[in-house]
Amino acid sequence: MKAICPVTLKRYQDGQVGVFFADVPEAITAGKNEAEALDRAEDAVTVALSGYLDDGRALPMPSKAKRGQPVVVLPPRVALKLAIHEAMCELGVTQARLGELLGIDGRQVRRILNLDHESKLSQLEAALAALGLRASVNVAKVSPVGTRMAA
Repeated sequence: MKAICPVTLKRYQDGQVGVFFADVPEAITAGKNEAEALDRAEDAVTVALSGYLDDGRALPMPSKAKRGQPVVVLPPRVALKLAIHEAMCELGVTQARLGELLGIDGRQVRRILNLDHESKLSQLEAALAALGLRASVNVAKVSPVGTRMAA
């Protein structure tokens, strides 16, 4: 599961900036400027991808960003939940079957797959393990630190 989604920005005459996801056409947003538009883009793509989970559809594969193209990085919890959904689709595992594998009921499985629910990391790791997966962490520098924190 790739948690990085390339975006296309469109600047309008009134100064607003639109954000479009070629791989997730349902995700569209805009802002007063580029920073605001990109800030809103994470929510837009999360809501759109939530629809894929609700419908039981396979997730679109994100294309590779072109040099200099802006990207939106999905929050870790969302990326883990999408990976669980993706594995379920690939393996043909139903929510009921995942519940059996985890020893939990259907409501708990639905929460695991709900992108808005604050599932515990241990629950997500257990679901991934039941599907033959393991998560790893990648930490990347995104911008220079403006000030040092006091010791």
